Amino acid sequence: MTTLILLPGLAARQSLWIDQYSALPADLPWAVSDVHFRSPDLPTMAAQLLDEHPGPLALCGASMGGMLAMEAARQAPERVKALALLGTNAQPENDTLRALRSAAVERFRAGDWRPVIDANVPLAFHADGLAQPDLVARYWAFIEAAGPEALARQNEAVMARPDAREHLPRVTCPTWVLCGEDDQLTPLACSQEIAALVPGARLTTLPRCGHMLTWERPQAVNAWLRDWLALWHGPSRTAA
Repeated sequence: MTTLILLPGLAARQSLWIDQYSALPADLPWAVSDVHFRSPDLPTMAAQLLDEHPGPLALCGASMGGMLAMEAARQAPERVKALALLGTNAQPENDTLRALRSAAVERFRAGDWRPVIDANVPLAFHADGLAQPDLVARYWAFIEAAGPEALARQNEAVMARPDAREHLPRVTCPTWVLCGEDDQLTPLACSQEIAALVPGARLTTLPRCGHMLTWERPQAVNAWLRDWLALWHGPSRTAA
């Protein structure tokens, strides 16, 4: 049986998907991976993920987790049976973002990391999300739990990411891309590009939604997730 692996974004862990657990079928084995905290770069993360979870896999990745999912599909296309890619980017890092991210990494390691994250919060959410103090508090909670060194290492991994566009046209598994229409960190054009490159891929956009779409629009994400699951797992009773 295919196992579903949920892949959080940079600095995030299980809490990124907490609102999605109720949408998962009761008969589907699944896990949340944390290899991005334990490996130095995306190719190594993907190799470790594939080693830790044998057999056929369906990968659902958000942001950095989507980059990881695409790399795993490159390394083991015969094992990846379905892809769900949320708010992510197949392109390698450009010079402008590399400079910004490198400066942030220096500040993380110097202990001056809170102002960097504080400036990032308005980029992570749509204005509707920013108006919800509980969402902003949840964001800060997983950033603080990760800590500055993990922030630095994961940003370095993202900076060194491979160009996934080279292999996406060879992906044959059911692939569905989801993006917030107002995502400022991975703009809609990034998701449109991925959907155009993968044969048969679908693209869904969520209005009035930013980068943290699993928290900002959980019900819409769950409806989309159930539709994606139906493509390869089939309709079934959910866990709750």
